[in-house]
Amino acid sequence: MNTFENEAKFEEAVIRELQRNGWSEQVIKYPTEEDLMQNWANILFHNNSGKDRLNDQPLTAGEMRQIIEQIEDLKSPVALNGFINGRTISITRDNPNDPEHLGKEVSLSIYNRLEIAGGKSHYQIAQQPKFERGKRILPDRRGDLLLLINGMPLIHIELKSSKVPAMQAANQIEKYSHEGIFTRMFSLVQIFVAMNPEEMLYFANPGMSGRFNRDYYFHWADFNNEPMSDWKEICSAFLSIPKAHQLIGFYTIADKSDGVLKVLRSYQYYAANAISTRVAQNDWNAREQKGGYIWHTTGSGKTMTSFKAAQLIAASGDADKVVFLVDRIELGSQSLQNYRSFAGDSEEVQDTDDTGILVKKLKDEGAGSTLIVTSIQKMSRVNAEDLAERAKELEQIQRKHMVFIVDECHRSTFGDMLITIKATFPRALFFGFTGTPIKDENQKNMNTTQTVFGESLHQYLLADGIKDGNVLGFEPKAIETYKAKDLRRAVALEQAKARTEQEALADDDKKKIYLKYTQGNTVPMAGYVREDGKYVKGIEDFLPESQYSNKKHHLAVVNDIKENWNMLSQCGKFHAILATRSIPEAIAYYRLFREECPELKVAALFDPSIDNVEGMTIKEDGLVEILEGYKALFGVNYTLPTYAQYKVDVSLRLAHKEPYRNLKPEAQLDLLIVVNQMLTGFDSKWINTLYMDKMMEYENIIQAFSRTNRLFGPDKPFGVIRYYRRPHTMRRNIDRAVEVYSDGKPVKLFADPLVHNLKWINQLFAEIQYLFKQADITNFAKLPDNEAERARFAQLFSKLNKYLEAARIQSFRWSKLSYKLKDEDGKTTQIVVKLDKQTYFTLVKRYKELLNGGGSGTGASSSNIPYDIDPYITEIDTAMIDADYLNSRFEKYLRTLHNGTATAEERASVFEELHRSFASLSQDEQRYAEIFLHEVEQGTASLEQGKTLKDYIVDYQSKAQNDSIHEVAQHFGLDESLLREMVNQHLTLGNINEYNRFDKLIESVDLEKAKSFFEQETGAEMSMFEVNLELDEYLRKFLVEG
Repeated sequence: MNTFENEAKFEEAVIRELQRNGWSEQVIKYPTEEDLMQNWANILFHNNSGKDRLNDQPLTAGEMRQIIEQIEDLKSPVALNGFINGRTISITRDNPNDPEHLGKEVSLSIYNRLEIAGGKSHYQIAQQPKFERGKRILPDRRGDLLLLINGMPLIHIELKSSKVPAMQAANQIEKYSHEGIFTRMFSLVQIFVAMNPEEMLYFANPGMSGRFNRDYYFHWADFNNEPMSDWKEICSAFLSIPKAHQLIGFYTIADKSDGVLKVLRSYQYYAANAISTRVAQNDWNAREQKGGYIWHTTGSGKTMTSFKAAQLIAASGDADKVVFLVDRIELGSQSLQNYRSFAGDSEEVQDTDDTGILVKKLKDEGAGSTLIVTSIQKMSRVNAEDLAERAKELEQIQRKHMVFIVDECHRSTFGDMLITIKATFPRALFFGFTGTPIKDENQKNMNTTQTVFGESLHQYLLADGIKDGNVLGFEPKAIETYKAKDLRRAVALEQAKARTEQEALADDDKKKIYLKYTQGNTVPMAGYVREDGKYVKGIEDFLPESQYSNKKHHLAVVNDIKENWNMLSQCGKFHAILATRSIPEAIAYYRLFREECPELKVAALFDPSIDNVEGMTIKEDGLVEILEGYKALFGVNYTLPTYAQYKVDVSLRLAHKEPYRNLKPEAQLDLLIVVNQMLTGFDSKWINTLYMDKMMEYENIIQAFSRTNRLFGPDKPFGVIRYYRRPHTMRRNIDRAVEVYSDGKPVKLFADPLVHNLKWINQLFAEIQYLFKQADITNFAKLPDNEAERARFAQLFSKLNKYLEAARIQSFRWSKLSYKLKDEDGKTTQIVVKLDKQTYFTLVKRYKELLNGGGSGTGASSSNIPYDIDPYITEIDTAMIDADYLNSRFEKYLRTLHNGTATAEERASVFEELHRSFASLSQDEQRYAEIFLHEVEQGTASLEQGKTLKDYIVDYQSKAQNDSIHEVAQHFGLDESLLREMVNQHLTLGNINEYNRFDKLIESVDLEKAKSFFEQETGAEMSMFEVNLELDEYLRKFLVEG
């Protein structure tokens, strides 16, 4: 693998590699936006010069302005994706040399995703493009590489040398975006690439108003999900032609549901491509039917992958119909909504309210009816028996080339409905999508997913998703509502046929049996299968269901949930699901929660069908009670006939989807009690805990666990699982499920325990201590001066914070720094956390200061070592604890200072303690605190009752700031009120020019005064160009750093 210490050399090497992989030999060097506009105009003319379009007359500046105006009106990357993939744009001709079209609308071809490397497709590299901001071009604002397809800048690449992390290139892209770089023509950029020689990150453009989310920065990987890290591999496998062309045309998704442009991950690309290739190669007369299945873990974006596969098939014309089959009506609505939000403006996705409409859509020859979403239940009713009177229509449909994509194919595809569909459409091709395929170990009706659908076309397992950071791992914890020794004793007495321990021990035969079950591990808590295949019962196998289906057990579960609620839900931020064994138990739990935890907002969901059998009155009464309780909580009225709408409302509320996107706390549902529903196929990143009081095996375990594994951010480091019923047997079942669904790969599905996280906190804190000690800094009072040491601190503290977030979910509290825990070997160990709360917040303060002192921010020419800053940490509010802690030290200092009996030694000790507390202040605040304390000691400071130390510091800062603001305004003759307003807004480099406020400030400057100031400072004559550069840098630094 090549290493590059010099970024410029790396840039040249990347250009050469791109040229070897389909990009033009002619590089556009250092272009302005005007240069790129002319280049685009030339290509548009080349591709549209015919009589019916441009009539051999080039585009004018006015006509190109019309195109830019259309781009500016669209604004968002989502809308612009539709613009790019819309294939054509319209302009009104204003070229007088084309009288035939003058004043008329003309349609121009701009991009065709199917026309790859053809005569009309142009692939160009723009090197070091200059970005225009406002009316001026700033040389220190330039990109590294822009990849142009048909003249449009669609992929922007930022490069870093070997010594700089790729994330820093991503941070630079984010900064450029917030500065307004990607506007006008540059707003067409769809994909960002951040790369150094050893790592590449790619992500979709979120737009100027969007959020750059690290969870959606992806690494490209090969077919076997091994990440590609070498830059040459990236250039040939990811940025090459045709891949880059396909990436824009087929593998981006303009998701209209949330207004966010999305780009596929590598495993999604391989899966969608595998299906479309299989369809393209299919012999429709062979009646093969088994297309294959995609095994992608739950939460990895299977719906998006299946849509892309369907879209590729539809676009290629290799099939007449692509039918997306879902298992349940409510999942059908969810899938339809997703498909429609993914579809472009020119694509239609058909709904099917009933079988009659479904038949009509299947028969329709129009291109708009190619993609259909329906349930497996509806599709099974399209058969010769049910449609006997419409036999000719059915025959017409059967002659079509049909592809069925079956979602969650581990569920009902092993019953009669899929058999019926296959019998009705013998020439169709069937594909399955599942996160948990049925294997030999858990066969259904003597079948597996492979026997029903064929070979696996692509795999992306749960372990892959956790390793890549695309889904979360889990922290499963067994909670014993009965002590193991008590259960052993009860089972032993029953097996010995004795009523008391005394009776059992008094008889030799009974004693032998009794001791067998109570002593040692002769009979384990969970049963197991011997090598000869015989099952050996464990203690929990002897327990009747009544052991758990009673109020004592239920109350123990409720109390455990109640005791840990604030910690696990993070004071109600996240929601939870409680899975129960039966409907009567779900109702019992619902009532118990309302009695014991009235502060929690609880609902229940299960099959609402009422039959005339014993026990149905309990169910009906329970349903009515639950619906009335929901109305009391949220003011929405549902009845038994509208129960399906209630279920939709619950799912939308849990997922924070419209109309509940911005839920207030009082409108949130805390806990949902279920039996079977919502444990598969339901997605919500707001669910972080699953409570299980039912037995599960294999695919049901992985599916249920996966309700908690959607990414959220640092507040949700893993999904929490707490299980109560037969906990030892459930632990065995969990191990079996993991073994089956890891498919022989090394697997790490579970979060590290608290003991592991606390050890790492201590280890990383020790490294941070050593770093500051080597820099000769006590009490972490300031950042090290050395750039490499700062970068190392950024890395260490970011890592420490991740372990801390995990530990907090696992019951770590600042008020308790000593813990007795079992280590990985099962031995009890005492751990004392070396980091206290005040020191942690001091380190947060230092970390925040990296934002001002770190990072290059000046394009490719910077030589600074940048820092990989975690935005989450920089948002931690330390103000309250800083103020309280500081003031307590200050009050103690004042009491000692005015205490005539205090010794010099006591005064020095208190003064030293106060000085140590200054570490929680910024460098600027520390300076003013020192000035103030000096005046206090001299007796010249004016002290007021009730005023805190922070108040005095702010006063001193404000006075100095007012003086400096006025001074700067005088130096440059600028608008002082605007400068003062901007200073008070505590701006960052990212938002300094929001609403063009920085540009307005620059425009208010008296340039002659500025020239005089800088010439006096430097002692040299300066050109106005140089003055502009110095002025821009000076004011930015003044506003951001002070």
